Amino acid sequence: QVQLVESGGGLVQGGDSLRLSCVASGRSFSSYLMGWFRQAPGKEREFVAAISWKNRGTDYIDSVKGRFTISRDNAKNTVYLQMNNLMPEDTGTYYCGANRFTDDLRAPADEYDYWGQGTQVTVSS
Repeated sequence: QVQLVESGGGLVQGGDSLRLSCVASGRSFSSYLMGWFRQAPGKEREFVAAISWKNRGTDYIDSVKGRFTISRDNAKNTVYLQMNNLMPEDTGTYYCGANRFTDDLRAPADEYDYWGQGTQVTVSS
């Protein structure tokens, strides 16, 4: 069993930055695909970014490319999402997920095995 705990969300103004962290319990973190997803009220959970466990490859949804950076520190069992130049449309609850069985960077949310409780990000205009 893996437990994920996110932190770092908050209320910010457009153009500001936040760094989200997700700390994982368990010994196999380095072999998990890790992803960040977000969910706005009334909308489905959407993919934001993912990072491979094999080669540290990354992928992003188009709307955050050039603004967000996903990274991982396997020694600390932690994955990060650095978010710069935040926009109101980035508002939502951000969840990190862990996937044991695939390294497909675009794996959908229903293929992830573990989820954190989420951290709220609110960007005012």
